[in-house]
Amino acid sequence: MHITLRHLRIFDAVARNGSISRAANELHLTQPAVSMQMKQLEEQIGLPLLEQVGKRMFLTEAGQELHWHAREIATRMIGLNAAMDQFRGLERGLLRLAVVSTANYFLPSLIADFNRMHPGVRVSLQVANRESVLSALSDNRTDLAITGQPPQSQDLVAQHFMLNPLVVIAAPGHALAQLPSVTLKRMVEETLVVREAGSGTRATLERHFAAQRVTYRAGCECGTNEALKQAVRAGLGLGVVSLQTIELELQTGHLVVLPVEGFPLIRQWYVLHRAQKKLSAAASTFREMLLALDPLAPSSTAPAPGPTLAAEMAHPDTA
Repeated sequence: MHITLRHLRIFDAVARNGSISRAANELHLTQPAVSMQMKQLEEQIGLPLLEQVGKRMFLTEAGQELHWHAREIATRMIGLNAAMDQFRGLERGLLRLAVVSTANYFLPSLIADFNRMHPGVRVSLQVANRESVLSALSDNRTDLAITGQPPQSQDLVAQHFMLNPLVVIAAPGHALAQLPSVTLKRMVEETLVVREAGSGTRATLERHFAAQRVTYRAGCECGTNEALKQAVRAGLGLGVVSLQTIELELQTGHLVVLPVEGFPLIRQWYVLHRAQKKLSAAASTFREMLLALDPLAPSSTAPAPGPTLAAEMAHPDTA
């Protein structure tokens, strides 16, 4: 058999996505190119690796076995690259980051600072919701993850580095914007524009309401902070967002923060990595740069207590 790392990388993407087209999108390849690589791999193995059942694609028994080995090989290659990066220092290398979409409002400036100090390091940035970010961490597709709520897992090291206050926003002409204070009961009488399932912001909001024993009326559901802000500006309801996402809107007067009791909800930004993962020089340096932002951050790492990351992904408290 002559199986290349390229074959295994493409096969892993197909296996995870359950689709040739979605794998092609992830890898920035054409569908014919991915199909050709899969055909070559099956010819090398001498066994079918995929089977089509209706509109869904599944791994055969041989495919499942190959996928396990492919992920093991990928993990070892990442470890090899990290070890070699340690010898090279920060003259070159790759830093892989997966961050929730809200963090993308402040992270680019930090990445720019890092690049100015270490121009030889290439940064790969994946921006997604919390569920997808944790999946990338679980699958070892990222070195570091940044999220507002780490899972309780002994598989992870999670450290806070910055405050993340959540505030209630409204259009300037909204009736509640004229009040000096707003009770929580009055707030939930209004329609709320919410983030999608899988968002940490939405999960935090729902936990807060549950703790206060109040229910809310959900209106428009938005997949991004930008869409949520535009919906609130258009008068579709109130919204809850990180204060770090609305700096421009507050300056221009397009949105206002409401003085709702119990708000802002103070959260923390966390940087996460797998406890058993050997971080590259680039990942370790970037992590230390983030921790330096918070004078109260611990100087040494400690695994977050609780169930495994696999269990967190199987039964997440934030969908």
